[in-house]
Amino acid sequence: AGYFIHDSLDIIFNHQSRSSWEYLVHHAMAISAFVSLIITGRFLVAAMLLLLVEVSNIFLTVRMLMKMSNVPSPVLYEVNKYVNLVMYFAFRLAPQSYLTWYFLRYVEVQGQGAFLTANLLLLDAMILMYFSRLLRSDFFPSLRKGSAGRDVDGEKFLID
Repeated sequence: AGYFIHDSLDIIFNHQSRSSWEYLVHHAMAISAFVSLIITGRFLVAAMLLLLVEVSNIFLTVRMLMKMSNVPSPVLYEVNKYVNLVMYFAFRLAPQSYLTWYFLRYVEVQGQGAFLTANLLLLDAMILMYFSRLLRSDFFPSLRKGSAGRDVDGEKFLID
């Protein structure tokens, strides 16, 4: 929860709230879920599994830094692009999918279970949206352009 609180404060204090509102929503959902898990002491293994999601941030950050600094080596970017894709699947999509399946199948749909299941489903939608942006940006750049020749997503983190 501390990581998400710190990152949210960083976004707010650096005046990035307007362009990063969806990350603030994502962080608010994560904070509320982790606080709920900590207070009740239930589903702590799920919390640990969800923290695996953050491993893929290493490669997303390396990707962003390379784009921002115009790294002269396209080979480096290409390698990171494929490693990033594998890590995104292994540490974001797979654990999130497993937890969603587990909660839908085995967890009661009332109280904290319902709250966490709804939270997971919303995070699923966000993770799939981010994955779609990543694929369009790195693997299908021709799909990024709208009819007016502008990026359909504007200046989003994964597109830039």
